[in-house]
Amino acid sequence: MTGVNRIKSPIDYNRRPLLLLGAAVCFCLFLGWLAYRAFFSIYLDNERRLSTQRLDAFALSLEATLARHESLPSLLALDPSLPALLRAPDVAARIAAANAYLEAAQQSASVAAAYLIDIDGKTLAASNWRLPRSFVGHNYAFRPYFRDALAHGLGRFYGVGVTTGESGYFLAAPVRENGRNLGVVVLKVGLEAMEQALAGAGETLLLSDADGIVFLSSERKLRYRALAPLNEKVMARLSETRQYGNQPISPLAEQPIPAGQQASPLQIALPDETSRERLITTRPVGTQGWQVVQLGDPGEARAAALGAAIAVAFAAAFTLGLAAHFRHRTRRREELRRVYAELETRIAERTADLTEQIAALENTKAILRATRDAAVQAGKLATLGQMSAGISHELNQPLAALQTFADNASALLTRGRYDEVAENLQMISQLVDRTGRIVRQLKTFARKEAATPQAVTVKLAIEHALIIVEPRRREIGARIVLAAPNQALLAIAEAGRLEQILVNLLRNGLDAMVGLPEPVLEVTTQGAAGAISIAVRDHGPGLSDDVRKHLFEAFYTTKQADEGLGLGLAISLTIAESYGGTLSAHNAPEGGAVFVLTLPAAGDPDAPSDA
Repeated sequence: MTGVNRIKSPIDYNRRPLLLLGAAVCFCLFLGWLAYRAFFSIYLDNERRLSTQRLDAFALSLEATLARHESLPSLLALDPSLPALLRAPDVAARIAAANAYLEAAQQSASVAAAYLIDIDGKTLAASNWRLPRSFVGHNYAFRPYFRDALAHGLGRFYGVGVTTGESGYFLAAPVRENGRNLGVVVLKVGLEAMEQALAGAGETLLLSDADGIVFLSSERKLRYRALAPLNEKVMARLSETRQYGNQPISPLAEQPIPAGQQASPLQIALPDETSRERLITTRPVGTQGWQVVQLGDPGEARAAALGAAIAVAFAAAFTLGLAAHFRHRTRRREELRRVYAELETRIAERTADLTEQIAALENTKAILRATRDAAVQAGKLATLGQMSAGISHELNQPLAALQTFADNASALLTRGRYDEVAENLQMISQLVDRTGRIVRQLKTFARKEAATPQAVTVKLAIEHALIIVEPRRREIGARIVLAAPNQALLAIAEAGRLEQILVNLLRNGLDAMVGLPEPVLEVTTQGAAGAISIAVRDHGPGLSDDVRKHLFEAFYTTKQADEGLGLGLAISLTIAESYGGTLSAHNAPEGGAVFVLTLPAAGDPDAPSDA
């Protein structure tokens, strides 16, 4: 049998390098595609995290702003000039007194307007009674806040003013006398600062109501647009309440914008813009169904992922070229040098991109720190709002005594009994001094301070905090036992914020003992090893394991909904940690809860101080 030898064609030898090159290219492209998918997912997760942090910060600030004004209408309703006018609406002197009171309240609370409505919805007095577009004489019985205040004790509503055409957040509370509703007092709060915060965020941010209507936006052209088409029932209600005046409510985009916590890319077209990809993130705000929505740009994430994929592909090509180098050293030397140079260029470009992203991250951290400071101040003002009723009672007592002593002095002066007049004047002076101390301490506590930690006298901070919680102590009949702290104990902190922490701890301790026959609150201080600790112990039921687990989480509270936001301990912990300190809680062996605040000491605690 004759054998046949097959001769390979030169074409086969020419095809082999091309096939190997094609296979290498496909392999690198495949790795690049895998790298793009992986890096895009990573960058997208980072964008989601930053978006969530940004929305959380804005939501916290907005909720604190709304809560700060929540109790003001009820406080305004306590003034006797309002029910007096509602009983006799035609008496000129009562109208003037109510107008003056509402005007002073509006200026003091820094709100847009304050006005009084009778039981039929007619406005009898207003802070803007001097202005051409005054609310006086207008009927607002159709507004939901009027009906909610009479039915439920508190009305909340955001809308465009039918008189001024200016939008605002309305809070209303009933004016009662002997358990009977006489009318409603209303506050209008402007949210211009919130809209400015949205505009300065650097992203497209929207704030929508429960119906999905955008009423605040970083871009004014997006206001009064709906995230999704509105049904006839909603449109009829908007027309009845005139919530947004005569503004036409049109859809924001051709397709509905979904509401959900998960950020996902979506191809949408905004007004006056071409359709492009948006990264949508939403978060609920408050208790009225509001949503804050961010329309981000995933283009940066795609560009970064593409750069990383190219870098991976070139790295794979470099690896393959290096392997080929050992087989074809002489022929491939120049080609390898070219690939290496291109790889270095890509790495440099990617390094520059990462540097820019790091700078953006540092800017975001700075924004979060500023938001934290705003939240601390908001928590302080919220605490003052919760204490306002007790403070009012604390001030009313010396004021009533002042009137009595003044009347007695006038009568004694008429009778020529000058010695007794002098005694009355001395008592008046003492009462004025007491009232002044209360007011001065409250102003100092409410003041927003710059973040400049310094040496603070612990004894003085505790004394100031005790003055602020004194009305609450008297209310529950508690006894506060203060172990006399060393005058020389100095802590690194800020006086106002240290007092804020102490007020939160003292009030929580007092609240934990409500209903006890003989409530006792103990405050002790200790300085050692470069640190100062302040312990506040109550004799209440103590802390359960579940409560201790969530004790310092924001918005976690065991109190009633109208007694606090659950921010006090979370903000206190943030303040303590910003000074390098700690805040912890445990149960005492004899019963009750113990909160321990630890701060760095300033100098030698045993040395004398001139603070």
